[in-house]
Amino acid sequence: MSNRFDYDLVIIGAGVGGHGAAVHAVNCGLKTAIIEAKDMGGTCVNRGCIPSKALLAASGRVRALQNTHHLKSLGIQVDGVGFQRELIADHATNLVNKIRSDLTKSLNRLKVNTIKGWGKIIDNQRISVLTNDEEKFITAKDIILCPGSVPFVPHGIEIDHKTVFTSDEAVKLEILPQWIAIIGSGYIGLEFSDIYTALGCEVTMIEALDNLMPGFDPDISKVAERVLIKPRDIETYSGILATKVVPGSPVTIELTDAKTKEVVNFLEVDACLVATGRMPATKNLGLENIGIETQRGFIPVNERLEVLSDGKIVPHLWAVGDATGKMMLAHAASGQGVIAVENICGRDKTINYRSIPAAAFTHPEISYVGLTEPAARELGKKEGFTIASVKTHFKSNSKALAEGETDGIAKIIYHQGTGEILGVHIIGIHASDLIQEAANAIAQHQSVRNLAFNIHAHPTLSEVIDEAFKRADLAI
Repeated sequence: MSNRFDYDLVIIGAGVGGHGAAVHAVNCGLKTAIIEAKDMGGTCVNRGCIPSKALLAASGRVRALQNTHHLKSLGIQVDGVGFQRELIADHATNLVNKIRSDLTKSLNRLKVNTIKGWGKIIDNQRISVLTNDEEKFITAKDIILCPGSVPFVPHGIEIDHKTVFTSDEAVKLEILPQWIAIIGSGYIGLEFSDIYTALGCEVTMIEALDNLMPGFDPDISKVAERVLIKPRDIETYSGILATKVVPGSPVTIELTDAKTKEVVNFLEVDACLVATGRMPATKNLGLENIGIETQRGFIPVNERLEVLSDGKIVPHLWAVGDATGKMMLAHAASGQGVIAVENICGRDKTINYRSIPAAAFTHPEISYVGLTEPAARELGKKEGFTIASVKTHFKSNSKALAEGETDGIAKIIYHQGTGEILGVHIIGIHASDLIQEAANAIAQHQSVRNLAFNIHAHPTLSEVIDEAFKRADLAI
């Protein structure tokens, strides 16, 4: 380290991206500090992935135990299933506390200097850290920005954090409203509809676009609507905007046709969850001090995660995570953090976003990696090749039959000429675990011609993917 700087690397933001970067930086021999104004672990640990999965685990068991038809088919009888909202909420809180503590201890063990306060860039290699009672300045050879994101609340929606709230409050499970509206049918809306219906709430789901679950592959959305929406106490609106939401008892919601802009209905519900996505938390970072303009709030970066200003690299400044707008996923942020540090150390690395998987932890789960079929067709049209797709069904899988969990499909999208996999989409039991094999195959540009000869354990759910590889190979 040069004597000119306090640190080799300073990271602003101790979410999953910042943590991943800090751990890798220390392993690479860099003297590292991390600045965090709120809670260690950021959104994922405190208000996102971790508490929501704890709630899904608990509510999923309630749903399974209340499914007497399924249990009876397995020869099991359970009477009088009950639960306590407070204890389910405590399960999520306790998990958050444990993982946040483990994360903090891991940084301390590695001798990463953790600084509490608001970090702000003063110039390329100097940072201001503002706490309640003082402001101090530190210098670093390199700086990584990991500010994360916050829930996006559309115009016209008033949040009171009690009757109208975002996922930040929903993960606390402070209430179980008899009737709750969920605005948005992406993975956040889907997961919370799963939680709330399992625990006895009525749900109304409001989607601005023409089809529910617009971010998923169309074939997956169709199955998801059949198994996650229609059998449950969920009313749906699509092509409808929630143009005005007023907190209270009841919450009032004005519904407007997304195309005609005419008001079509009013709802009065007990609560409303706003699940309309997330926006970058890039305000008050001092970006203007070094001439950086955000793009719709996102920090522009190149493939090496170097920050750009007017298309030119800003020396010694990097950004990772949600604030870059590449993929708003915790594991993507962590991977970006490692890649940024590799480049800081002079080892040229980039990241293949098409190979990063994602999942919704509903019951059953949804997972995907790579392109949807419409996106793949657009790519094929642009680059002059034909795509093909195959589907296999969980209902023909021995392990799924043994579990009595046969709803679901696996879909593979591939280059018709070479067999290279372009996308894989799964809905079914343990879909989040099954997707990694496909992600690895996409990362390695594998062809179904080779993958069809891999041997999978029997009887396992992985044979759903194996069967899809084999069908694709036969179709070439």
